Amino acid sequence: MALNNHFSTKCVLLSDPLVQQSYMVISQKLYEAMKTCSALRSIPIARKLHGQLISLGLNNSTFLQNHLLHMYSSCNLINDSCRVFSSIEYRNVFSWNTMINALVNSGQIREAEKLFDEMPERDHISWTTMMSGYFHNGQPGETMKVFATMIRCCGSVSDPFSISCAMKACGSLGLIKLARQLHNLVEKLDFRSNMPIQSSVIDMYIKCSAVVSAENFFLRIRTPSLFCWNSMIYGYSKLYGVGRAYNMFNHMPERDYVSWNTMISIFSQHGLGAESLSTFVEMWNNGFRPNPMNYASVLSACASIYDLGWGSHLHARILRTEESLDVHVGSGLIDMYAKCGRLNFARQVFNSLTEHNAVSWTSLIGGVVQFGLAEEALFLFNQMRKGSVAVDDFTLTTVLGVCSGHKNIFVGEQLQGFTVKAGMDYSVPLGNALVTMYVKCGDTYKANKAFEFMPIRDIISWTTMITGYSQAGNVEKAREYFDKMPDRNVITWNSMLGTYVQNGFWEEGLKLYKLMRRKEENPDWITYATVMSACASLAVLKLGTQIVAHAEKLGFGSNVSVANSFVTMYSKCGRVEDAQKVFDSICDKNLISWNAIMVGYAQNGHGNKVIEIFEDMLKTNCKPDHISYVSVLSGCSHSGLINEGKYYFNSMTNDFDISPTLEHYACMVDLFGRAGLLEEAKNLIDEMPSKPNATIWGALLSACRTHHNSELAEFAVKNLLELNVKDSGCYVLLANIYSESGKLEDFANVRKLMREKTIQKNPGRSWIEVDNKVHVFFVDDTNHPQITDIYKMLEETIKKIESTGLYVSPTNALRSPCYHSEKLAVAFGLMSLPTWMPIHCEMDTASITSRMDVAPVEISGDLENMSIKHTPRCCNFAAHNLAKWALRTGFEYCLAMSLLPEGLLNDHEAYDTSCQKKNDDSNRSELLNGESLSKDSALCHCKVYCGTLYYEMSTNMTFDGIAFVQEW
Repeated sequence: MALNNHFSTKCVLLSDPLVQQSYMVISQKLYEAMKTCSALRSIPIARKLHGQLISLGLNNSTFLQNHLLHMYSSCNLINDSCRVFSSIEYRNVFSWNTMINALVNSGQIREAEKLFDEMPERDHISWTTMMSGYFHNGQPGETMKVFATMIRCCGSVSDPFSISCAMKACGSLGLIKLARQLHNLVEKLDFRSNMPIQSSVIDMYIKCSAVVSAENFFLRIRTPSLFCWNSMIYGYSKLYGVGRAYNMFNHMPERDYVSWNTMISIFSQHGLGAESLSTFVEMWNNGFRPNPMNYASVLSACASIYDLGWGSHLHARILRTEESLDVHVGSGLIDMYAKCGRLNFARQVFNSLTEHNAVSWTSLIGGVVQFGLAEEALFLFNQMRKGSVAVDDFTLTTVLGVCSGHKNIFVGEQLQGFTVKAGMDYSVPLGNALVTMYVKCGDTYKANKAFEFMPIRDIISWTTMITGYSQAGNVEKAREYFDKMPDRNVITWNSMLGTYVQNGFWEEGLKLYKLMRRKEENPDWITYATVMSACASLAVLKLGTQIVAHAEKLGFGSNVSVANSFVTMYSKCGRVEDAQKVFDSICDKNLISWNAIMVGYAQNGHGNKVIEIFEDMLKTNCKPDHISYVSVLSGCSHSGLINEGKYYFNSMTNDFDISPTLEHYACMVDLFGRAGLLEEAKNLIDEMPSKPNATIWGALLSACRTHHNSELAEFAVKNLLELNVKDSGCYVLLANIYSESGKLEDFANVRKLMREKTIQKNPGRSWIEVDNKVHVFFVDDTNHPQITDIYKMLEETIKKIESTGLYVSPTNALRSPCYHSEKLAVAFGLMSLPTWMPIHCEMDTASITSRMDVAPVEISGDLENMSIKHTPRCCNFAAHNLAKWALRTGFEYCLAMSLLPEGLLNDHEAYDTSCQKKNDDSNRSELLNGESLSKDSALCHCKVYCGTLYYEMSTNMTFDGIAFVQEW
């Protein structure tokens, strides 16, 4: 552009109108030239324009200097921007705002903060610039502090952009209380009709996991924008799952590229790569030619399911339809080929790119790290440093994320060393990436050092440390960090809840959930899924039912993950009918849903029902996994379905190409052992391709005790000892086998061996929920504050049984059976709960040789009118063995028998073995070859599970399945 060069500084001072007019024309031309240069971001042109400004003597014009400053800022020439700013004699608000924005964009947030504090006056742009700067530099907490200061200083908010920026920061923090306050401010300022504000409110609520609130706001918008629709689809996928999100996608009045891309990404993120590819094809058929972002998303879907065929097909299509390979698409191809095991193809794509950005470099570095090529990864990182890509926080954070994913601590440590040598400040994102990398690599010590080194920490920093200590099993340290946190959001609460639940501190988890509710922190679907797991593990039915009602009230009941947790909780509490109702209500059943209901029925002894559900699942084209078959085989084992168990064990490999695991073999050994087919069980173990574990030998040992096979028991114990198992269950079982066989010397030797190895039997425990509190009892417990009254109640119950004349003292007991943990729990329930309320008691046995983790018992009534309910796990045994078990259990048998009314119905199931009790005590053990002994008053169906005896009695009155459990 031609400019007259004869103007000097003096012309500005002349009063000639023509000269002044020429000055204005030149200034306008310079302004337009700098504005164009800012858009082009051309450094050579910027320097030339600056030179012309000086030569024309216009370098003292505040107006032109401001735009010169803006031009250098747009070209990312921060040092030149600083020099221009320093040379401006009469700075105005625009000068300050432009310089602060330049510093913010270059990542120098501390310098921007200092300049902001020095400003003589500020406008709304000043505040918004600082807020945006903090947010984009990974400090949403500081963003909110600036916003709060702005309201205090200015008295109100006049700019929608500032409140929109605050809502973005709030969403990143996940602070639901603050989100509601900001929403109220939007309503107060009448910004609700502003389209960007509408989008920000919905996005904020979704990021705070308050999808119901986002939904309510969305429904109030008369004509929602496409951004609102797209945000709600993403939010529905978080709360309700893919099904509801896809349903909303189908109801959109119109769609754009973002809509399609959102749905493709949702499918990919939920492990539904095939559906993601199908949606991509549908998009193409609807006339949307894929853009680079669409290709990048669908290539990510191919990588997630390792579909090299589709990925290669897309690559070929891209080469045919696109003039050049976009760097984002190229990065997707590199990632896809690397994850599909084609590192050479990934390298070829990388080399074919005309330009490389941080994503393409990190994609290739990630592929190299995946193959364990640490030296090549570091070489590529150094090449990236020498290239045009700036090694900034983003690049390092991305590469560290790759190291985290592949748990490559060596490369991560080298990158940390680079940051130290380069003198880089630990920004929040970079510090979080380092902490996360060490946590995922299992090094909490170095993670803690990186955490302590961070000058500023956010919620992610603290939550990552909690997760790290949780994975290390250090629950106390995790709670220490949780308590020290200055701020918490729902993600933090969920992390601490998960820490307790995953490490078996279920009661503490429930206490934390109650604290969370008292603090008025709104839970999300992850909260409910986690706390349901704690309820299921403790089998606290009353509290679990209350939490179910609360979750449904908030709209989380339709979330498939939450519903699955309901199924598991009800099943573990013995309420399979309620579990079935929840299962039937799930609209979008996934494999986890089917597995949950099958596990529930298997645990409660309904083997035929497990098979029925399994066949229904196959009809829906839902492919089973190894967990599905564990449930089926376990159900067959608990119900004595031998032929069915054999069929499904073979079907697993023949029909679905699932190789049997140790769990499947343990189920089959358990199945054969319960049926008395000990030789078949041993043969199966001998034919196993891998070495049997303690669970398998424990299953065989339990069967040996049941069927009095001391020789095979010794063989099983020998193999257990070779595994150096410290569990006391195998020793106790072997001792009992010797005792029952009359081999008292061998019995004494086993007990001596236990003392020499300092092995002690871990006592079983039972627990009962009373007034929303879990009371735990152990054998011979003396710690409960009401233990004296409990023993009195127990003695009264025993006296009542003795008065019937049916009580038989157990034999071979190592301690008095009157003080077993479940009896104490039942006695406490009898004295603590009203007569109309069922007593729900749970127990475990804490032994590898016990094939039952929790056995629920439910009792209704009082000592005079009692019913005991348990869903039994059944097995065929010879009748005389059942009689011996009945004699050995004494207390429970007589308790059930003494409470039965007259006229019981003989309601057999096909696999039941029936026996009757005689009035003559001397003939109680004369049950031979399945012959029935007569007793006028009752018929008892004895069903044995492992070392546990179940009694189930059916009547034509109120006794709908009476049973009692005794652990041995």
